[in-house]
Amino acid sequence: MPDLRLEDLSIGSLENVSLTVQAGEVVCLSGRSGSGKSRLLRAVADLDAHGGSVCLGDTRQSAVPGHQWRRQVVMVPAESQWWAERVGDHFPLVDSVNGNDSLPVTDLGLEAGVMDWSVSRLSSGEKQRLALLRAMAMNPSALLLDEPTANLDADSVALTEHWLKREISQRQLPVLWVAHDRDQIRRVASRHFTIHGLTLEAC
Repeated sequence: MPDLRLEDLSIGSLENVSLTVQAGEVVCLSGRSGSGKSRLLRAVADLDAHGGSVCLGDTRQSAVPGHQWRRQVVMVPAESQWWAERVGDHFPLVDSVNGNDSLPVTDLGLEAGVMDWSVSRLSSGEKQRLALLRAMAMNPSALLLDEPTANLDADSVALTEHWLKREISQRQLPVLWVAHDRDQIRRVASRHFTIHGLTLEAC
């Protein structure tokens, strides 16, 4: 997989952020509430206007339509979006090609029949894990995770971290992961940066 490069990226109060995330590397971002972590991910996903540039390998974000870019650089926000009544309807490519049995739902502590559930039946933690599964089903080239285990209990956090680390390693994805839990950062991060004022600082 190609690396993910931020070149003099500026958004909100953040200025001139330059960072390269190598294939298979997890770079964790932390900082106080409102410091700009989520906005930075949204800029990398081409969801918010920003200065500077972002590249995935040799492909520059500005040269690709936004919807095409977001199929490659997939963001999982803290609050996932659900637009259909049935869970499985949010996984159309997997449903049509391989069927729901191809989704490793039990690896994330979810019940085998969850794809036939109504979205209204899901807990916040189930939605969070399914949003991660949906992102991986898109076969991304890079991954942006905004506090992906924030709504999970300790056992689910452990399962989810294990699954994510395995998938990231096997697929060699460059990953930006927003996290607050210092223990989690030690477990998952290849490198760790925190937002101080206008810039990123290595920890």
